[in-house]
Amino acid sequence: MRSFGRTYPFRFGGGLSPVVRNLIIVNAAIWILQQFAPSFFIELFALDPLAVVRDFTLWQLFTYMFLHGRFFHLFFNMFILFMFGGEVERVLGAKHFLRYYIITGIGGGIFQLIANWNEPSAILGASAAIYGVLLAFAIFFPNRIVTLLLFFILPVQLRAKTLVAIFIGISLILGLQSKFFGTTDQVAHFAHLGGAFVGLVLLRGHAFCEGMLKQIADRQLKKRQTQEKRRQARIVQKRKDIDTILDRINEIGYENISQAEKDYLKEASEFLSKEEKIRS
Repeated sequence: MRSFGRTYPFRFGGGLSPVVRNLIIVNAAIWILQQFAPSFFIELFALDPLAVVRDFTLWQLFTYMFLHGRFFHLFFNMFILFMFGGEVERVLGAKHFLRYYIITGIGGGIFQLIANWNEPSAILGASAAIYGVLLAFAIFFPNRIVTLLLFFILPVQLRAKTLVAIFIGISLILGLQSKFFGTTDQVAHFAHLGGAFVGLVLLRGHAFCEGMLKQIADRQLKKRQTQEKRRQARIVQKRKDIDTILDRINEIGYENISQAEKDYLKEASEFLSKEEKIRS
């Protein structure tokens, strides 16, 4: 696999990393258990936004991401995790990757809950966490070329950042369509978007906040500098005005200058005296 201008060594799936391997095993084992009592697992552990709001079944925000419906639902999620998760885990480290995976999964569940809090439904699958993994891969390896088989026949090569942007864009369009036009494809698109968004916050939120704080500090500094320039300009102008009045006093005497000049001389002197105290 190669990026533009740089070639990367590539093994299929990047090689199984420990957390990715264990997540695949756990998801597969739970899916097998589901087949013996599907109604029990879905009722108790799938994410039901209405139940979370009314009955406070908060554990479902965690457990739903380990359940899957049909085999291909499980297969595609685990295949993407296998393909992209290993390299993300090697960048983050096993402990941080597992935490990232779980938080993005929970975050996706919260997004879906907010979008459908008053609708009874059963949401299950690791897709929110998978979108978090895809987002992380696009951030860490934005120009990595990924080859897709379009319609399982036609190979299409895309940069990772482009591929993930397309996935997120499709989820956004379909999610808004289902929310505002009532169409449904039985896919929790807002969970996908939530997983990607939470991943972005986790990976780039600190840098974003630092950038925002720096911009605020720069604006405040610029404002203080502008205020200081204006203050210095007023001081210079007051001194010039005082010098002008003093020259007139030397020429015609204090008694002969106007009352306005006397008042201004007093006001300007008090202003300069106050500025000197502030500076000291």
